[in-house]
Amino acid sequence: MQPLRRGDVGQAVGEVRAMLASIGLLNNQSSSAALHFDEDTELAVRHFQQRRGISVDGRVGTETYSALTGAHWKLGDRVLAHEAGQPQTGDDVTVLQTQLIELGYPLARADGVFGLSTAQALRGFQRDYGLIPDSICGPDTLRALRQLGRRVVGGRPQLLRDMVAVAEAGPSLLGKRIVLDPGHGGSDPGVEVDGVSEAELVWDLSSRIEGRLSALGVQTWLTRGPQNGASDEQRAQLANEVGADLVLSLHVDGSESPLANGIAAYYYGAGESSSTIGERLADLAQRELVARTGMLDDRIHGKTWALLRLTRMPAVRVELGYLTSAADRDKLSEPLYRDTIAEGLLVAVQRLYLPVGDDPTTGVMRIPAEAR
Repeated sequence: MQPLRRGDVGQAVGEVRAMLASIGLLNNQSSSAALHFDEDTELAVRHFQQRRGISVDGRVGTETYSALTGAHWKLGDRVLAHEAGQPQTGDDVTVLQTQLIELGYPLARADGVFGLSTAQALRGFQRDYGLIPDSICGPDTLRALRQLGRRVVGGRPQLLRDMVAVAEAGPSLLGKRIVLDPGHGGSDPGVEVDGVSEAELVWDLSSRIEGRLSALGVQTWLTRGPQNGASDEQRAQLANEVGADLVLSLHVDGSESPLANGIAAYYYGAGESSSTIGERLADLAQRELVARTGMLDDRIHGKTWALLRLTRMPAVRVELGYLTSAADRDKLSEPLYRDTIAEGLLVAVQRLYLPVGDDPTTGVMRIPAEAR
């Protein structure tokens, strides 16, 4: 859809204002402003985007509109069921998933998408509670959910499961399954400055990381080739289909300001719903890269971008610098510098699986050359 922004007028703006009003972010009583995307509307959109882990730009594009559409659903407003090909989405699904997780049923995260894993968890709950196991959240299932408390106590259930899964995986990278996602590609070159393309840079970086991981016995997949691209949904689907342990998504940023520079890492996170292991990996990657490159630390951030939200395993997106910054661009154009980035990300992945007592100081660990 064409993004809506301040100054736009029409029925589409009226619909957005009505949705913002329904969740208490906008006073929509003035008939004169009902169809106008004014300053109050932009501020409400920015507030909503920040609260939902969406890039804050004050515009209503596809991602923001989809999140707004789902935000007005409350659990019990409609019957929820798994619909292959076009799953139901919304805040009511998120609440249902959160309750199932707190009851101890295995779900990767509360992502607001009623997929197959949610249907299986709901069926398990229905079977345990003596209901018809049809994976449909109707009145009887809702009544049963409201009567029960948490089965898991002493911490966040998903955090406990994630910690156990990482510990059981062991410290060796041999046999681990990692999907590398070079951003953009095909008809979408990403950021381009002075003949330097984001898509080409991250493809080169992904190839360098793939070689290092393969030498250590890691099974790797790339979400695209050197000449083609894919949507974030397709990339997430690939990672889910191969049963990856981790996803590393590589990007380079751009800004209207030439002063913007530095490295940032992103994990799935929105409010109380987040990927704990994703956050840990994002932190490790950020600290390793900043220590090894001397780039500005733009820190880590929780986001609900499709690739982070739709993957069933921890996924991290790393913005490796700004092509619009002359200093960052010069560094990223150097092959040896890209080797440094590849090494830093490899060490971050290794540190994720090391026991706390064996975890070395940031920036000092080296993967032996003979292992590659």
